[in-house]
Amino acid sequence: MEKVGFIYDDIFLKHETSEWHPERKERLIHIIDTLKKSGLHEKLIHIKPDRATYDDIVSVHDPDYIQRIKNFGKGYLDPDTYMSEASLESALYAAGSVIEGIERCKKGEIDKAFCAVRPPGHHAESNRAMGFCIFNNIAIGARYAQKVGYKNVFIIDFDVHHGNGTQHIFEADNTVFYFSTHQYPHYPGTGMASENGVGKGKGYTYNVPLPGGSGDGEYLNIYQNVLPGLINKFRPDVILVSAGYDIHKDDPLSDIRISDEGVKGIIHSILSCSSVPFVFALEGGYNLSALGVSVKITIEEMLK
Repeated sequence: MEKVGFIYDDIFLKHETSEWHPERKERLIHIIDTLKKSGLHEKLIHIKPDRATYDDIVSVHDPDYIQRIKNFGKGYLDPDTYMSEASLESALYAAGSVIEGIERCKKGEIDKAFCAVRPPGHHAESNRAMGFCIFNNIAIGARYAQKVGYKNVFIIDFDVHHGNGTQHIFEADNTVFYFSTHQYPHYPGTGMASENGVGKGKGYTYNVPLPGGSGDGEYLNIYQNVLPGLINKFRPDVILVSAGYDIHKDDPLSDIRISDEGVKGIIHSILSCSSVPFVFALEGGYNLSALGVSVKITIEEMLK
């Protein structure tokens, strides 16, 4: 059995959103409840994160943007992204969770990590919040991974929404490969196949836009027949995963039709691609039941 770290802190429940908002604390409560009821919770190595430092955040975010977040107070940063009194602290711990997972993998204490965090991160640009995201957790983690010796970082993003922030942060970088499957056209409007990097990063971004209605067959074809070749060619030292479970057929924010078996197939294919450390960070997933089951399936596959 693999040593799998589960990185979580109650601070994530203190990030408040509006009553109507789909990104709410009940998501994490339901995940943990599902893992406990399944018996998987006790098989994990439970880890409390530290908050990310200013140096960690500024590795991908503009100093002026970080200062704006510090000074903002309460309210909407954009039409979708809410800041409450505890949101800055929660966002620092969310980024810190990915860092913690990488650090524990580097020390050999765990083989893989799942970061049960909020707010999510992959829409956050270097200079602005967007799409429920304040800081880009996976991007911050990628830079930290390189700082501790993981030279080549491969990012997989299977959220139904394209990770515009992560792509833009690394699109001119040939040491970080960004791979995304996502519904298109859909929010945020980025992620066409022609977006494949710029400058020396040309060829190190790989987008697979999929029409609404796509399901297990289309996704498994990509994850079984396309992704492995890209990973083998790039030869990463660590793989980071933006784990967005809004691809599930029951999710209210998606027209993608992935079943529970499809989730299992996707995760199995990802984990079969390489023997390097994996760090997953929660992104989307807004049907509580589907989210809980999807994370349970992910953990089951990670433990094998």
